[in-house]
Amino acid sequence: MRLDKYLKVTRLIKRRTIANEACDAGRISANGRIVKASYEVKEGDILEIAMGAKPLKVKVLKVSEYATKADAADNYLVIND
Repeated sequence: MRLDKYLKVTRLIKRRTIANEACDAGRISANGRIVKASYEVKEGDILEIAMGAKPLKVKVLKVSEYATKADAADNYLVIND
């Protein structure tokens, strides 16, 4: 699944267009390197989202096309450094 869609489905970013803009601005990295919105997200990837005052670091647990509001957080695990 594309990175911008994954961020929207999991509700890490509210809208897909905002996720796309964040990728274009270089605010999202996967496994330590900056990636574009077309990056294919895989299970086990470490995503870093640098939006706002505190960057968010998550590990992708599963990739699903659709997620309800209640199930969205089951797709990732927040990592604290």
